[in-house]
Amino acid sequence: MDASTSLSADLGERLLGLGAQVTTAESCTGGGIAEAITRIAGSSAWFEAGYITYSNAQKTAQLQVPTELFEQVGAVSREVVEAMVRGAQQHSRARFAVAVSGVAGPGGGSADKPVGTVWLAWADGTRLFSRREQFAGDRDAVRRQTVVAALQGLLHLAAGEKPFPG
Repeated sequence: MDASTSLSADLGERLLGLGAQVTTAESCTGGGIAEAITRIAGSSAWFEAGYITYSNAQKTAQLQVPTELFEQVGAVSREVVEAMVRGAQQHSRARFAVAVSGVAGPGGGSADKPVGTVWLAWADGTRLFSRREQFAGDRDAVRRQTVVAALQGLLHLAAGEKPFPG
């Protein structure tokens, strides 16, 4: 069993115990987090919805990310993933949520946001956390690492902990 499947199974057990659901808002992973979650039989009991908002227009249309954020800080930013995670929670009514936006590559990077830069945000209804990661490897590796980091964070959050160390 690969890491994302194992993490998803653990997350499902935790959420079932809490009687809670999760939602995802994804850009650079293109639905990979939701796919990992729905590999688990019975995930419909704890997975509410997945939003794949690859374009900025869809981040605004589906998750109400303010359009001015894209001009001010760019799609790969703390502000955008925090707005995405809140929008996903609001629309799905799930207690737990994760959002991701990043530069998976091979192109699209810049000096400030090189390939492998990913912002993640997690929320549990009252608390909101976000973190910038710099993942190594090709496009597939960056996306896989993002999925694992997102799921690890959700698992920690569902345990009442911060989604990441530190």
